[in-house]
Amino acid sequence: MLDIPGWIPLHRLAAVATLLVAVVALTLADRPSRLATALRRRFLFGLPWGTLVSVGGVLFVYLFVQDGLSSWYRPMVIPFRAWSYFYPLGMATAAFSHSGAGHLIGNLIGTLTLAPVAEYAWGHYPTRRGSTSFGSLRENPYVRAFIIFPGVVFGVGLLTSVFALGPVIGFSGVVFAFAGFALVTRPLTTVLAFVSGRVVRVFYNAMLSPEVVSTARPVFSTPRWAQIAIQGHAIGLLFGILLGLWVARQRRDEQLSAFRSFAGVLLFAISESLWAVYFFRGGGTYVLFRAVGFALVVLLALLVALTVSASDKPLRERAPTGHAFSARRWQVGAVVLLLVVSALSGPAVLYNLFTATNDDLPGESVSVEDYEVTYAEDVPNGLTAAFDIELFGESTTTNTSGVIVKSQRRGIWTTAVSKNRLAFDGETAVRLGGLGWRDRVTAVRDGYAVVGSGNTAYRVFLVDDGNTTLAYKTEPVRAGPVISRRNISVVPTAMGYDLQVSSESGTVRGPMPTTNVSTTLGGIRFVRQGRSIFAESRGTRVRVARQESYE
Repeated sequence: MLDIPGWIPLHRLAAVATLLVAVVALTLADRPSRLATALRRRFLFGLPWGTLVSVGGVLFVYLFVQDGLSSWYRPMVIPFRAWSYFYPLGMATAAFSHSGAGHLIGNLIGTLTLAPVAEYAWGHYPTRRGSTSFGSLRENPYVRAFIIFPGVVFGVGLLTSVFALGPVIGFSGVVFAFAGFALVTRPLTTVLAFVSGRVVRVFYNAMLSPEVVSTARPVFSTPRWAQIAIQGHAIGLLFGILLGLWVARQRRDEQLSAFRSFAGVLLFAISESLWAVYFFRGGGTYVLFRAVGFALVVLLALLVALTVSASDKPLRERAPTGHAFSARRWQVGAVVLLLVVSALSGPAVLYNLFTATNDDLPGESVSVEDYEVTYAEDVPNGLTAAFDIELFGESTTTNTSGVIVKSQRRGIWTTAVSKNRLAFDGETAVRLGGLGWRDRVTAVRDGYAVVGSGNTAYRVFLVDDGNTTLAYKTEPVRAGPVISRRNISVVPTAMGYDLQVSSESGTVRGPMPTTNVSTTLGGIRFVRQGRSIFAESRGTRVRVARQESYE
């Protein structure tokens, strides 16, 4: 039997080989290639240079600005979110930064599959009647490929940061703008490109992890649909649709099919979960309005289809110039789309006028340059309106628990790690920094689940540059079992954990027992067995606490 060395990546080679065989076979079967001819007719040297420049720019930001080069899976994120209008660095970088490698790869694949369709529809060689290549700066193929297209990408990225709701990060708003532009001009090609992106992602994952072995284990997660920036994706899509509509009408392109446009927008929007309209109730609870979201997506697809397929005729024949009915029919749909964009963007303008409060953080904090880091529970959110805003009598105050990061200079006040997240992981690093510098603070939790109480006695430490600060500890937690008419409590201290025994005659405290070393308090003997703490008295043995373990 043939003995194949284990270091040869057979699974990866099989995936690559079959893909190459398919490409070669299709190339031979389709000679001469009409696709290659079409690409050379619309692209400079047959390549989507604007797309490649945009991808290179996003990759540069991740590797060198966010320090992804030295920490591929955990780049700096906090300094590069769009926190508010009072933090220009975040607004300028948010659309081109990413929260992690998976986030980056997903958006790069989306760009490489959808942006070329939009770039192809626009073209490096002008198609307007009477125009010639190199006839002007705007019609120069090199300028169109290397300056105008990347410049529009940068401008759309800034718009998605400025008008997105919340401290967004990621290139996905621009990816949706590529899709919107392409759906107006090439709806079915866009759907095909979108599906091909799924194929590319599967191939990438196959190369990254050709075999995956999974076992059942507890995980901490929020619903997938609650992690999607629906509002940012929607305004990106609408920006692209409006740009595509403007370009198509400038060229007097042939009237597009309403059905194709409707089908393209609907299929893309459903596949990308634009229907996932949700609300956060607090306390880790989210509400998904699936039916309402589906209806909104259908209405959006219908509006786009009717707009792109509308004629250039005025609403009423022979209407006087300047009269409302002299407007072109497609322009009515464009105005409605603009109103939709305004309605989606309006709440973001109010939100982005919030900044960090001047109040000190609760408890013990750690300072790193202009950042302050602490851990607190059930404290008011430290964002405050820069101007007095009162809307429908509603309060913008919400309470939060977890690792809190504040920077007065940057206008940042955020729960970087939630209480539940830290309780699941036990240890989490928070990366801080700015342009040209970086640092980190690590939050570490330890604790004991107290039997019969439903609560945990725990502490949270912050570790910075080798220095450890106790940021938080709970009050004593009483166990449910009562032994010999005595109540037992677990007490967190700066040095560790104590056990407290209370009875009518008084209260005594002593250290938590360690392996092979017991503790006797008030006539009750406490012993440790693995992670569990047992109380023994008069032949009775009861577990009173168990040390936390983390994933």
